[in-house]
Amino acid sequence: MKGVIVTCLQEMVCSKFGSAKWDQALAEAGFPARSVLLAVADVQDASALRLLDAVCRTVGLDLPQLTDAFGDYWVNVHSPKLYKAFYERNPTARDFLLDMDRVHVAMTKSVPNASPPRFEYEWTDARTLVMVYHSQRGLLDFVVGLAKGVGTYYGEPLEVTKLGPDRVQVVFLRG
Repeated sequence: MKGVIVTCLQEMVCSKFGSAKWDQALAEAGFPARSVLLAVADVQDASALRLLDAVCRTVGLDLPQLTDAFGDYWVNVHSPKLYKAFYERNPTARDFLLDMDRVHVAMTKSVPNASPPRFEYEWTDARTLVMVYHSQRGLLDFVVGLAKGVGTYYGEPLEVTKLGPDRVQVVFLRG
């Protein structure tokens, strides 16, 4: 996993729960005290997953609650600073979500060792999008949280539902 995900998690935990909670989660996950995780670093998936579990325990949230908070923070606070062009070229939540796979393809080509999730899209009707998630990490809850965050960012009401281990349904409630 790319370090940018972990550094965003750190930023979110520190801003919402305090740096002591982050330090406690690092220790519980087996990271050295005061570890500095760089955005460009590669973080072993197993280490990142241990850290996610430790953060859940430390801040008292289950994984869906944590990934909802992370998705909101990623989309509305962290990534607009990093990926401004992506936001500018996507004027709606629908556009943003439909562009995610293309961005991940480009990232795979330009970022060494990147293995972001991939997406397929299925429309079940004019307002209902099913995003099919392809990743060995099994972190579909992040997609749910990110999709909710996208709705918040664009001020568009979305109904986001996890349909199974690899599918998220997004209903665009405004036409």
